[in-house]
Amino acid sequence: MITLNDIKEAKKNLGNITINTPLALAPILSKKLNANIYLKKENLQLTGSFKLRGAYNKLAQLSKETRDKGVVAASAGNHAQGLAFSAEQFNCEATIYMPEATPLTKVSGVRSYGANVVLTGANFDEAYEEATKFAQENNKEFIHPFADDKVIAGQGTIALEILDEIKDMEQIVVPIGGGGLISGIAIAAKTINPNIRIIGVVASGAKGMKESFESHMPIDSVSVKTIADGIAVRDVTPKLLDIILEHVDEVVEVTDNEIANAILFLLENHKLVVEGAGAVSTAAIMHNKIDIEDTNTCSIVSGGNIDVTMLSLIIEKGLVKSSRKMNLIVTLMDKPGALKNLTNVLEKSDANIVQIDYDRNSVKLEFGEAHVTIAVETKGEEHQKLIRENLKHNGYRFKQI
Repeated sequence: MITLNDIKEAKKNLGNITINTPLALAPILSKKLNANIYLKKENLQLTGSFKLRGAYNKLAQLSKETRDKGVVAASAGNHAQGLAFSAEQFNCEATIYMPEATPLTKVSGVRSYGANVVLTGANFDEAYEEATKFAQENNKEFIHPFADDKVIAGQGTIALEILDEIKDMEQIVVPIGGGGLISGIAIAAKTINPNIRIIGVVASGAKGMKESFESHMPIDSVSVKTIADGIAVRDVTPKLLDIILEHVDEVVEVTDNEIANAILFLLENHKLVVEGAGAVSTAAIMHNKIDIEDTNTCSIVSGGNIDVTMLSLIIEKGLVKSSRKMNLIVTLMDKPGALKNLTNVLEKSDANIVQIDYDRNSVKLEFGEAHVTIAVETKGEEHQKLIRENLKHNGYRFKQI
């Protein structure tokens, strides 16, 4: 059993290693949803996520003899960085097994702390199998990313910081992957204030814990696929499910599109770089998955280690969805001056061209025609409507993509 005293002891062990991350009101989100919504910015934690808390607390309570043999972990990235950083502090060797598709920024982060990285498997669970096998064969301590009492206690220190700063917090919204973060937060928060609501959020592509919560029995997923790679956990740990059933009030899910919307919203409106797993709590709040009106609600922004390629893709799709970018395929007569005439129409429509491609060889084209694929910056749906009308008025055949 993990108690509030265990979590307070973890807080002492963390000492000056971790930082008390900012807990700040999100003014735009609060006004929009008529609530006091606070962001607990664990994306600003050392190593870029909350995982450092649990990893360091675990290592701090191992004997020196055990640490000197080396430690092993499996991780989608954030636990790996937390453990690698902690191992560097204790001057012990760390070997981390990570899924093959782990973003480069996370792999590089782990290696920067001197840990050995082994990329294997399609997801966390496959990497986990290889890591535990290696640890057993080499007599090394395996540090589980969530199913470990000391790790859970370390994550629970987040709740101590939240409730120490805002004692009348009514709800805490927490990402769920394996369940270690929400277990630690829920135990601490419910012990301090039994009336506080703890709400978990899973990604639709990795919702084993939600199905298990609703069925009151472990239900593993057949496979997982989500942009929230930090919570892409296939199998449900019975012990953690028991904690969640006892202490968590509700579990909701968000789609990848909703997660992407939250990432872009936090970046643009709150100047926060957040990874998929770190954005799911805010996504649930933004997309009305939770009753929050007239409440003090805290969203745990659990991490910020997003791959820049993924961030670029999210920004691009977000611009198109919000009518700030328009992609067109326009059919032209393949003759001198045709492209210039098209750009003149766009110029008069006050559309700024940012990308253009000219194709005269497609088998879909009639002889003497060309396709121009063009991307323009726009100022909203009304501006896009004007551009479409001007193209039609000038006789262009086109398709918006």
